Amino acid sequence: MTKNKTQDILEEIYHKLFSRFGKQHWWPAQTQFEVIVGAILTQNTNWGNVEKAITNLKKRNLLKPRKIKEISTKRLAKLIRPSGYYNIKAKRIKNFIDFLFKEYHGSLKNMFEDDYLKLRAKLLTVKGIGLETADSILLYAGEKPIFVVDAYTKRALLRHNLIEKSASYSQIQNLFMDNLSCEVKLFNEYHALFVKLAKTLCKKVPQCHICPLKEINREIKHSCDSCGKNLEKPVERYVLKIELYASPDVEITKDDFKKDTAKQIKDLIEQMKDMDPKQLEEDVHVFYKLTLCRRCRDTFLQRIKNKEFV
Repeated sequence: MTKNKTQDILEEIYHKLFSRFGKQHWWPAQTQFEVIVGAILTQNTNWGNVEKAITNLKKRNLLKPRKIKEISTKRLAKLIRPSGYYNIKAKRIKNFIDFLFKEYHGSLKNMFEDDYLKLRAKLLTVKGIGLETADSILLYAGEKPIFVVDAYTKRALLRHNLIEKSASYSQIQNLFMDNLSCEVKLFNEYHALFVKLAKTLCKKVPQCHICPLKEINREIKHSCDSCGKNLEKPVERYVLKIELYASPDVEITKDDFKKDTAKQIKDLIEQMKDMDPKQLEEDVHVFYKLTLCRRCRDTFLQRIKNKEFV
């Protein structure tokens, strides 16, 4: 079955990942506050180290907002030492605690009763809480329908040409929130499945031959836009962005983008060849993204270097 919609592709990815890995039971925590502390501690470290730090807090019955508020930053840093960057993270946890008591009188219940988009904006003002941490707090502790994006998510999407390398956090997040049902359970499981995929198969050196997503390579275009060569492995693909400027007299429609890209570029350059440069002052920006094999990429770059397109 040919997939031609982003929604179809994202749903297909989810079902294939779930079929392979099953329910992930993420986030592993007993309380909302434990999720929040874990979300801060997991920055720049693995979960095993976070668990050790959280265990230290649990043993001393300190995993409560007021208890953390009462102990010194120095003592907190010592307890969370296994998580790495412990002095910085201790200050970040304290920053969140100060925010919680200032804005919501120390009550997580009050905090999560706030409009979650307003709460997100407030969380992002807390020093040390970035987009991923804020969204993890909202989704996993507050059960709010917001998709969490991390490096694992970006890696998997990039390798299937669903995003560009320069895609921002918000662009990736919107990809999911604009094309899937905004459901807490779905967003929770989807993000956890990406983490599982990245840790087991989609590593820095991917194991594509046993990946549950290898079948969708036929549904998402993975062939050279110039010579048509099949590019099944991510390391074989080179994505080039091409920006052209067309005269307002040149009409580009949605159907045009469905045609052969190489022919489109050639035709467009041909139309522009004899144009008066002044006519291009009021230009129309035309953007193409090409997936090429190594040989075609090298040929293309050489032609640009030799100014053959000018």
